[in-house]
Amino acid sequence: MIGTSRDGDVVTIELQREDRRNALNTELCVLLRDAVDEVVADGARVIVLTGQGRAFCAGADLSGDVYADGFTDTLLEMLHTIDSAPIPVIAAINGPAVGAGTQLAIASDLRVVTPDAFFAIPAVKLGISVDSWTVKRLSSLVGGGPARTVLLGAEQISAADAYTFGLANKIGDLAAAQEWAKRIAALAPLSLRHLKMVFNDDGTQDEAPQDQLDALHAAWSSEDMLEASRARHEKRTPTFRGR
Repeated sequence: MIGTSRDGDVVTIELQREDRRNALNTELCVLLRDAVDEVVADGARVIVLTGQGRAFCAGADLSGDVYADGFTDTLLEMLHTIDSAPIPVIAAINGPAVGAGTQLAIASDLRVVTPDAFFAIPAVKLGISVDSWTVKRLSSLVGGGPARTVLLGAEQISAADAYTFGLANKIGDLAAAQEWAKRIAALAPLSLRHLKMVFNDDGTQDEAPQDQLDALHAAWSSEDMLEASRARHEKRTPTFRGR
């Protein structure tokens, strides 16, 4: 489910679950986390992260084990591995980045986005929510207004708007991302490491207060979450009751 290729100091990591639009389950999260650690240990200077086929990542695999105990912890551990890697990570967004796909994108340091790509986090349609790291990081990248539109309004951000907001650093394909990675790999590694640490010191490292954690866990264990899952299987609109 993971492929890696190396060109000098640049390593490309590709999600290879095309039949599921590169949706994440526990196994893929662990493989991606380990791949990032291995690439760093092998001395790469820049990582390019992309998806196989026409989707970057369609989010968490709702037909898999995402509702099982431990999935969210594994997902967050993988995201924090990318976030804390001492080298730049460029996400080459080659298609939809939905839910956990957007989380993967914002855990990366830079984003190169194809014109037909888009970002979305439809958690409120699924009766679940996202952690404070996701809310704060998205807000720091696009601003509070657009972040609220994505999270509270469950609306998408197009590639063009992502570039306007600053979420997309460049419009381009995988080759463009890899070429940019080569140029960055020639820059001073210690300088890049320090700058990444400062940029990521954006409030996302603070532990969420207990009342926020309680609210997050309440959503994930709610009747509304189960109703959304049933509705998806029954191909109907869920009826949420706030419990």
